Amino acid sequence: MIESYSHFFFVGIAGTGMSAIAQYLRGKGKEVSGSDRLFGQEQKLLSESQFESMGIHCYFQDGRGITEDVDVVVVSTAIEESNVEYQKALSLNIPIMKRSQLLAEISNSVRTIAVGGTSGKSTTTAMVFHILEQCGKSPSLITGAGLSVLQQKGLPGNAWVGNSDWLVIESDESDGSIVNYKPEISLLLNIDRDHKEFDELEQLFSTFRDNTKSYFIANQDYPLTKKLSVANPYTFGTVESAQIRGTEYVQDGFSISFKVNGVPCTIPVIGKHNMENALAAISASLAAGISIEESTKALATFQGIYRRAQLVGKTANNTYVVDDFAHNPAEVAAVIKACQQIGSRVIAWFQPHGFGPMRFMHKELTEMVGNALREQDIFLIADIYYAGGTVDRNISSTIVSEAMQANGKNAEYVGPKEQSVNRIVELTQSNDVIIIMGARDPHLDEFAKAVLNKIS
Repeated sequence: MIESYSHFFFVGIAGTGMSAIAQYLRGKGKEVSGSDRLFGQEQKLLSESQFESMGIHCYFQDGRGITEDVDVVVVSTAIEESNVEYQKALSLNIPIMKRSQLLAEISNSVRTIAVGGTSGKSTTTAMVFHILEQCGKSPSLITGAGLSVLQQKGLPGNAWVGNSDWLVIESDESDGSIVNYKPEISLLLNIDRDHKEFDELEQLFSTFRDNTKSYFIANQDYPLTKKLSVANPYTFGTVESAQIRGTEYVQDGFSISFKVNGVPCTIPVIGKHNMENALAAISASLAAGISIEESTKALATFQGIYRRAQLVGKTANNTYVVDDFAHNPAEVAAVIKACQQIGSRVIAWFQPHGFGPMRFMHKELTEMVGNALREQDIFLIADIYYAGGTVDRNISSTIVSEAMQANGKNAEYVGPKEQSVNRIVELTQSNDVIIIMGARDPHLDEFAKAVLNKIS
């Protein structure tokens, strides 16, 4: 079906999931255009300028970009039928395709390595791509976060078109689209309660497993992922039953070291969760014909990805600012634990990414983050990010801060993002690590830089 279309129009093209597919199709020679509510302002977004440099035409989301020469309009689950551009497409009888359907059609036409799980997908996808690229496989990439090595080329960094038929993708369970993929190799990293309940997640990942053509590779360290495992030579984890096993883990500053089946591996990232991600990437690469030794050598030059434990900077008094996309309880706790190995105290600032997610996860957030905090650490929670649309806003971030305080934890509600900076400055001491965490808000990287400037 994709080959029958020449001109694709993406509604909400600035979103990471949409932009990656748009860039991929442009790289394949298709005509691509798109709109976003953030476009058309006096100061252009970086992504808008980057798209235009690739020949992707950008419009404000008011319908004028959709004309009769558009063959298909692509929307995500965030686009409601009442959207002006959705209605414009209907009025012109232009086919409307869901983002997940389009990605499935792309991925099912090539040899795909699909990365699934509730946490760590973007990092692991980037690691798999980096290993394959370094080892001469020339893969393509469609993912949710920009790779630093691609951003250095002036690109958004979340897509690449290689010369082979290997494609590495991040597969999403939150909208259920993971069941549409038929990958050559699948990775299942973990399963935590995020967006959906455990029984629904188990069903989704079971279908993901059953749709895999060759190797379904699951983490042996989690009871539910182990339950979904199938026998193959590439299962991974830290337990003895794992075929690809990590041992002797050590973190030294912003670098981790461990052994993979006895082979030394050092990567310039932080956190034990990144050893799990690396083990997954090495396992998938082994299934694609790359040895453990080749993979570990490649990962030594892995430069990380945008807003994943990304070091923003360091002050003269040894205070670090780290920027991270963490948005579910497991991710927030994992980043806090990783940063505890760097400074004497952690100040963790978190902006919840939606009212629905807060209603769904506030109890786990209170418990898991509370358990991760040491006595000296401080957890600051800001107002819930509102991205527009029809949503019930009858819940506040105070539900978490008050519950954590009741449990004896050092937690504070700090209100809007702009107000938070002053409180962070008041609290900051020498040798602190300040973490800025949250998703969806496109200005959090700027906020992290503003925090660094204020405390410097």
